[in-house]
Amino acid sequence: MTEHADSMAQPGSRDGIVHGGDLGVARRLFPAAPQPWLDLSTGINPHPFPLPSLAADCWTRLPEEGERRQLEAKAVAAYGVAPQARCVAAPGTQALIQLLPRLRPRGRVAVLGPTYGEHVTAWQAAGHDVRVTASVDDLAASDVAVIVNPNNPDGHALPPAAIVALAGRMRHWDGLVIVDEAFADVMPQVSCAGLLDAAAPILLLRSFGKAYGLAGVRLGFAITVDEALAGQIRQELGPWAVPGPTLAVGLAALGDRVWIEAMRHRLASDAARLDTLLAGPELAVVGGTPLFRLVETSRAGALFEHLGARGIYVRRFDQAPNRLRFGLPGDEAAWTRLATALAQFPQRRASKRA
Repeated sequence: MTEHADSMAQPGSRDGIVHGGDLGVARRLFPAAPQPWLDLSTGINPHPFPLPSLAADCWTRLPEEGERRQLEAKAVAAYGVAPQARCVAAPGTQALIQLLPRLRPRGRVAVLGPTYGEHVTAWQAAGHDVRVTASVDDLAASDVAVIVNPNNPDGHALPPAAIVALAGRMRHWDGLVIVDEAFADVMPQVSCAGLLDAAAPILLLRSFGKAYGLAGVRLGFAITVDEALAGQIRQELGPWAVPGPTLAVGLAALGDRVWIEAMRHRLASDAARLDTLLAGPELAVVGGTPLFRLVETSRAGALFEHLGARGIYVRRFDQAPNRLRFGLPGDEAAWTRLATALAQFPQRRASKRA
């Protein structure tokens, strides 16, 4: 493979959008890589919440409405949302991202970007006029504004007050601000959850799997004070949207505040350790959250290939070929493996003066 391989479309992408975590892609790109793979291509916590014991009947009976309501109440408490807010549990935030464009009349949608690509794709597929802007001020000239906060992949975070002010301006023409807070569990200070108010039309999306390291359970939440909007979302999701085992896991995890507080400290420490490991004359950490770090280097393609050949899969970006995203190693063996591979990356030779 060549140093420019990261400009190529990766196999397994959907509608041109490439996601991390697909080791089938990694195996096809690097068939001779040693096993097992060290997957650092996602922003999922490598220290998962310990699974609780599950009652056998949660697998054999339909989920109960009472269990769903308990989970949603637990989420409201965990996220610090005002009691008057409406919370709707869903089988992951991706399901919500694809559902929401169908609930709005076709109009102007502005996405603060570059960011998670599924937002643009979903609104375009529903026939909306979508544009990506790097300016928060430009968002107000739209019917729907979409903000990922903290942003993926650069970790940039807007102050909650700025988002509330934007929503306050947009309410005059029935506008809506959608805030995807997928990584806010590990950065609670950037969340708008405690500021939701009828005077500022905001819909929050919260992801469970990333911070709790349990992406496979597929759980997310839509939170708003707009009772009608919450009702529309629930109706579109239909009955039994969240499986019984997921309800049980979510109840246990969201109710354990000691675990999440301790995990925030651990992840902050791990992120600082990764920053130190990635520091070098040809690498620069240019952003991230406690769950991932974004690195910039003119040799991103070569580094991607170097790591891939050693069974270490990181996230590359077709639209930003000089950047790579690193998730956190999960144990000391993984840290050592990454450190060794980075140390073996050949440095560019300095040019000789004539």
